[in-house]
Amino acid sequence: MTVAVLGVGVDTVDLGAFAASLAEPGTRFAGAFSATERRQCRERAEARGAGPGTSRADGDRPGGSRSDGDRSGADRSRGATSSSSDQSTPMARHLAARWAVKEAVVKAWSAALYGTPPPISPDLLVWSEIETVCDAWGRPAVRLSGEVARQVAATVGEGTRWNVSLSHDGDSAVAFVVLEGTPTG
Repeated sequence: MTVAVLGVGVDTVDLGAFAASLAEPGTRFAGAFSATERRQCRERAEARGAGPGTSRADGDRPGGSRSDGDRSGADRSRGATSSSSDQSTPMARHLAARWAVKEAVVKAWSAALYGTPPPISPDLLVWSEIETVCDAWGRPAVRLSGEVARQVAATVGEGTRWNVSLSHDGDSAVAFVVLEGTPTG
């Protein structure tokens, strides 16, 4: 059985704009994240010394160790300090990376379906059905559920694998997703 790259997606999220949108009453982000995503983001922010509502620049632990797929220390080396902290909380910072994953998953899936109409209308997509979960060591993975999982299986196959990497740099969060599977046809 041959496994191939079926699609690639990347997305960048501005942390300040995302945090502002997240804080708006009635925002579309209110239901975009699963309970697991919200819990893991809260735990990561708190583990890095940022209690609820605090605004450390990266939500990192003192000493610079990082997890959550955020392996780059580039934001510290470039001198990012108060601009990040003024614009977003550590919780929003982690949610922004997960939003980037959701967008990158849709882009990778869309690339795999090039030349065919989307199986789910963009206005009917349930964003919480595209979930970023981390293992005990902070490595991210994509977990699909509901109609998104059914449509992915129907359009690109049951045996798909989502490879995901996410990072923060200064005032941005970025996600890169590669969709692998068995080519049809």
